[in-house]
Amino acid sequence: MNVARVILALVFYTFFTASYFTNKYVLSILKFTFPTIFQGWQTSTGALLLLVTWKLGWVEINGLSRSAAFSQLPGSFLFIGNIYAGSKALSLLPIPFFFVLQNVSEAFAFLIVTVTHRAKPPWIKLLSVCMLLGSATSVMLYNPRFGPSGYTWASIHLFCVGAYKVFQKNTKTNLLSELDEQFINYVTSSLLLASLAYSTGDLSGALDFPLLTSYRFHTGCLGSAIFSFCLMLATVKLKGSLSPEHCGVWFFLAKILASGLSFFLSTFNTVLSPVTLCCIILNYSGEALFVYSDRFK
Repeated sequence: MNVARVILALVFYTFFTASYFTNKYVLSILKFTFPTIFQGWQTSTGALLLLVTWKLGWVEINGLSRSAAFSQLPGSFLFIGNIYAGSKALSLLPIPFFFVLQNVSEAFAFLIVTVTHRAKPPWIKLLSVCMLLGSATSVMLYNPRFGPSGYTWASIHLFCVGAYKVFQKNTKTNLLSELDEQFINYVTSSLLLASLAYSTGDLSGALDFPLLTSYRFHTGCLGSAIFSFCLMLATVKLKGSLSPEHCGVWFFLAKILASGLSFFLSTFNTVLSPVTLCCIILNYSGEALFVYSDRFK
């Protein structure tokens, strides 16, 4: 059992890091900043791969009724906002800063659930929320060169991520499995993003992209789609094998690993000041405290 968990951890960490690094490479280094095209490619590829693996018997997708699929549509729209805004934010922000702002989604979802349920949260949870919010605010104030566009898109991204978590908690039924939800998200996203590609100007911009025929661009796009799909499968496996508290620990460690490695890759050229480094440390300390506080629920 321990060996199986170690293998699962290595697989998850590998795909997590590879997915964010390839996305960052295409969006920031190659500067392919056309999210309806890029995310449409990823979601359509994800839907196709999910169908293929289902037909091969590697994964299980239940029969999707119309009512069950319709109930997932609000979540699918939040998913679209998540990947669209996340793509824009990741193209502008260094990976550590992106995670600092993304971590606020945990605090956002927690505050919504606390207010709607009129619950009295423990002090340790409130302290972690204050650390997350304070560090993210400080990063934005001390790094104006990444804003306002980068921080605006990151704020939209964290809102959609947090709202999607609240949506899952409040509407979770036995009608849809994690893979069912993801398949609906993939199909809805690919259709909507394809319909928006022309009106947003992304289609014409992508056709004029100078590296359109470059093998680096093709390799990056292919890798981003495959790694994102494999990360999704690893995440579903992780959630099915571990408790939510343990899953939170694994996600926390994966972000630490990806952020740490990004500092050593000259490709991303991540530069930190003493103040922003302290903000990042405070943010990850707040996330660690947030994950730890889940043990006392």
